Amino acid sequence: MNSGSYESTAPGTLGDPAVRAAEVPEPGAVTIVVPTFNESANVRELLHQITETVPGRLPCEVVFVDDSTDDTPEVINEAAQDCPFPVTVLHRDEPVGGLGGAVVEGIKAATSDWVVVMDGDLQHPPSLVPDLVATGERSSAGLVVASRYIKGGSRAGLAGSYRVAVSRGATWLTKSLFPRRLHGISDPMSGFFAIRRSAVTADVLQPLGYKILLELAVRSRPRQVTEVPFVFQDRYAGESKSTAQEGFRFLRHLMGLRTASPLARMIVFGLIGVTGFVPNLAGLYALTSAGMHYVPAEILANQLGVAWNFLLIEHLCFRERRKHRKGWDRIGRFALLANADLLLRIPLIALFVGEFGMGALPATALALVTTFVLRFVGTEALVYLPRKKSRRGERGEEEGEERKAAEQAAEPARRAA
Repeated sequence: MNSGSYESTAPGTLGDPAVRAAEVPEPGAVTIVVPTFNESANVRELLHQITETVPGRLPCEVVFVDDSTDDTPEVINEAAQDCPFPVTVLHRDEPVGGLGGAVVEGIKAATSDWVVVMDGDLQHPPSLVPDLVATGERSSAGLVVASRYIKGGSRAGLAGSYRVAVSRGATWLTKSLFPRRLHGISDPMSGFFAIRRSAVTADVLQPLGYKILLELAVRSRPRQVTEVPFVFQDRYAGESKSTAQEGFRFLRHLMGLRTASPLARMIVFGLIGVTGFVPNLAGLYALTSAGMHYVPAEILANQLGVAWNFLLIEHLCFRERRKHRKGWDRIGRFALLANADLLLRIPLIALFVGEFGMGALPATALALVTTFVLRFVGTEALVYLPRKKSRRGERGEEEGEERKAAEQAAEPARRAA
């Protein structure tokens, strides 16, 4: 998971490795998880504001999950010496899942029942952390969202009309795609929220990019959700990490969430298949115009449609399952299934016409539907489902995980020494 972990607070506090090794009681009522990427100019002030506003109302610990390429971990270690609460830094050399993946790692590392997720740039006011937890306790909620879009909230810290428009558009799109799952959440784009650790099923999460609240709400939403208003602050220092690339990752994430059910995947699979006729027909026109006979031209043109469909299906239907097989294996299997569709369709039409007395048009339509369903089931089962592991392979994988866990557990003591 991480290349190293750093633990630091003032000597003699709960964050001191020597004290933690003595198995002191679990710290506090809230774990504050802060994903960071090159936020060295912000983290001192963030820890200062947390110190000023949180420990006086409830005990806390802070877990930074850091993907930085600068000196952010070292700055956190230095600033943590003045903190009256435990501060942990988990640094990742490989930022799997982006900011969302970092939050999931932080939730796994949390020791308190309540976890508050917030950004490291001070656009989320630390003074609201106790209110989020208190609201959750009073209402018995599993998730408390800090919202910019309810009475008392504001998006004032969003710089410029462009970012405001993007934020509102993304909010409208997500709520339109998930009306039931996001019912009662006015600000699904918020990165500031409190969630009970017991309400999170970390293993089912598949984060991609920076909208982790959306992932949590759709895949493992707690039954009871409430909101508190907050004013989105100006960034304390540095520049926003929002880019066009993050925007595309967000759209891919939305599509992955929306196609999580088999029925939704089948619908998207079919729509992609329809779009595949465009490169197919374009290729057929080009080849026949060049003088090629229509039979070999159709065979070659069909491969353009196959390639088009494969690229879209990879990214829109089965993104999270691509890891189960090598790329060449997936495309080879997909191409075989897609071309077998042509071979199967003609005998099916002949069967429907000859044996069942159907007309050519309804027989063709029924054959298309039949082969489509078979192609979808075959694609899911033969291209994207995980391979079955042998017992020996499973045992080896378990031993590898145990060794990795033992190495990570020993890392703080090694660093303390």
